[in-house]
Amino acid sequence: MLCPCRTHNLGLLLMLTVFFVFFLAVNISLSVQTGAKVVLCCPFIPRSSVLVIVTWQIILRDKPLCSISYKRETNETLENNCADGRITWASGPDQSPHLQIHPVAISHEGNYRCQMATIDGNFEHKYHLQVLVPPDVTVFPEKNRTVVCQAVAGRPAAQIFWTPEGDCVPEKQDWVNGTVTTSSTCHYPDGNVSTVTCFVSHPTGNRSLSTDLLPG
Repeated sequence: MLCPCRTHNLGLLLMLTVFFVFFLAVNISLSVQTGAKVVLCCPFIPRSSVLVIVTWQIILRDKPLCSISYKRETNETLENNCADGRITWASGPDQSPHLQIHPVAISHEGNYRCQMATIDGNFEHKYHLQVLVPPDVTVFPEKNRTVVCQAVAGRPAAQIFWTPEGDCVPEKQDWVNGTVTTSSTCHYPDGNVSTVTCFVSHPTGNRSLSTDLLPG
């Protein structure tokens, strides 16, 4: 039985691959929205097994390797290059080895690995954490029967669709924090079209906004 991962917001995608070699290793891909609280679980070990040490290794973009460990025999906790106070033990490491991130930010995207050494062997969970950011969606008409729909600062980039379809030009702008603004400008020369709807598709949720066209 695997210890279940817990998230308190939208966006949980799990893909598990189990390998049985010298130790049990599980790879998990996890997507979670900014602002959420997420708990990354260490492997389940039998009650009959004795834990020697548990170590979390955290690799984030443009940051040195962060390592957090707990030695059961000495009840000692060690940290190295771990300065983010939002990444903590879910509870006391003597009670639970799981890791908590709260609130989740874009900077937390990366790889997390829990290694548990016991007298019976080693157990490991690896996580790839993807952080999702919901875009701000707006739609507004412009002159000459033209309308603009924008999905601002989403992660990943949102997709935009129109009903009815028009003569549309898409644009994307990448930001330094990893978010993307997607926009679509549509022209409707057909005078029979008076109202259009912009549909925005995104992993954090879909949106639709309608607007009336200005007279040409």
